[in-house]
Amino acid sequence: MKTTDYQRMSPLRIFLSYFKNHKGLFALDLLCAVGIAGIDMAFPLVTRMALYDLLPGKLYRTFFIIMAAVICSYVLRTLLNFIVTYFGHTFGIRVEADIRRDLFRHMQELSVDFYDRNRTGKLMSRLTTDLFELTELAHHGPEDLLTSLLTICGALYIMATIRWELALIVALTIPVFLAVVMLLRRRMSRASAAAKEKTGHINQEIESSLSGFRTAKAFANEQQEKDRFDRANQVYKTSKREFHKAMGMFHSTVEFFLCSLNVIVIGVGGYFVMQDQMDYRDLLTFSLYISSFVNPMRKLSSFSEMFANGFAGLNRFVEVMRMEPTVQDKPDAKSLEFARGEIRVDHVSFAYDGDLAVLHDVSLQVEPGETVAIVGPSGGGKSTLCQLIPRFYDVTSGSISIDGTDIRDLTQKSLHENIGIVQQDVFLFADTVLENIRYGKPDATLEEVAEAAKKAEIYEDILAMPQGFQTYVGERGTLLSGGQKQRIAIARIFLKNPPILILDEATSALDSVTEAKIQRAFDNLAVGRTTLIIAHRLSTIRNAHRIVSIADGVIAETGSHEQLLQAGGIYAQLYRTQNALALEAMG
Repeated sequence: MKTTDYQRMSPLRIFLSYFKNHKGLFALDLLCAVGIAGIDMAFPLVTRMALYDLLPGKLYRTFFIIMAAVICSYVLRTLLNFIVTYFGHTFGIRVEADIRRDLFRHMQELSVDFYDRNRTGKLMSRLTTDLFELTELAHHGPEDLLTSLLTICGALYIMATIRWELALIVALTIPVFLAVVMLLRRRMSRASAAAKEKTGHINQEIESSLSGFRTAKAFANEQQEKDRFDRANQVYKTSKREFHKAMGMFHSTVEFFLCSLNVIVIGVGGYFVMQDQMDYRDLLTFSLYISSFVNPMRKLSSFSEMFANGFAGLNRFVEVMRMEPTVQDKPDAKSLEFARGEIRVDHVSFAYDGDLAVLHDVSLQVEPGETVAIVGPSGGGKSTLCQLIPRFYDVTSGSISIDGTDIRDLTQKSLHENIGIVQQDVFLFADTVLENIRYGKPDATLEEVAEAAKKAEIYEDILAMPQGFQTYVGERGTLLSGGQKQRIAIARIFLKNPPILILDEATSALDSVTEAKIQRAFDNLAVGRTTLIIAHRLSTIRNAHRIVSIADGVIAETGSHEQLLQAGGIYAQLYRTQNALALEAMG
């Protein structure tokens, strides 16, 4: 389904739409559940027949044949119950898996600002915890609802044939029961939604603590992390308090109604027996049907609880699925093929969330194959400008074009395929060295990966690792050094081989010797390619065709290394400061 479908359809209809891919399992589950209900309905009738006809008429042989048939029916019921339990849960898990798949795919399509606003732990909660109870709702919900209604209606009909007045009294309790259930279910739904929101916050705190445990150890702040976890854990202990109160009130009220029903039937039925208006055997049969009647009523109350829990998670799922990416392709967007690499930034201004202004009327022309270094104080807008080029965000005003075409007229996929980015904050997947490099070109051969590793000056390091290219790098590459992680990220770009390169402090984690080697490799790679280099270490950009200084969101100066030194502006100040610090360190 498309985002517009999720916006148009109700959560219930969305939920039921996931059943159609597994309708065979769903039909089997319902059929077996109806069979179980039918067997349960038959037993009181058999009991009544035995008490009225078989035993008084001394039809003992027929009696035992019928009892044997009842035993066989319960063997069949056991088989049906196994099918309902096993295949029903299989159906529920498949529905949950489909929902989780669509949620993950949709999250992948959302823009970068969505991840700016939402922490990882919260998103993990939506992908896991929120959807767990949907398995039970998908499996037990329709099954319990159908069999309960069939059993209640069937039991009422048979009870009416025995004593319609007593059946009417039982029937009148149903609307009262349902009204109370619906009233309490609303309160339980609100409490369940609030509990899930708090659980998502707890997951955020836990994810943050686990991700930052090295920092905690480095600062000897283990106790502070323990205290923070204890606070989050305390919130968890109280997060479901209101839900449990609502659930306790719900179950207590339901049990009162159901227990009172037995008392009412025995009391009124006993009165009829005293008045010789009813046989005690009919009262016994009636009591058996009350048991058959009460069980589905309990199922309906459990369904209400299940519905409250499941739909709280479902609503949170639908909430994300209804979100539109802030950066979207136009319906007639073109694919960027064989980019030459000409970049034009035309009077661009940009503000995060529309109010945090970062860039102001920036214009820049980069020719195909040109290497442009972007320098300036931290927070000046260097990285922001480079994130606008691959269209991670849309400009607030102005335009950016590649090869004369506005990037808003190009598909994002083709744009990203033609731009290679190496960032200062390297992310490696918890996988092997091979797969992390191959991420730049998923169908690359081992020979291509090895060649990329050689160009990135990481090949010899990889061969020295315990399992070579099959070495596991750990969570976020924690088993590697900072320089190794950076060079693996660089190898990805060599493998991708894009016409446009954006290097955001790409050599920041390298020692001077390795940096010099990588710089030569970058110089070779940059031949015939457009390259933007964001650098604080100015010694790495002396060979750039042009250097652009950005400060306070505007381009302050542009020119070659020598020209900017003579101008005595921002670049010259940064260069002299770094040289002075280097000389001081040597002395």
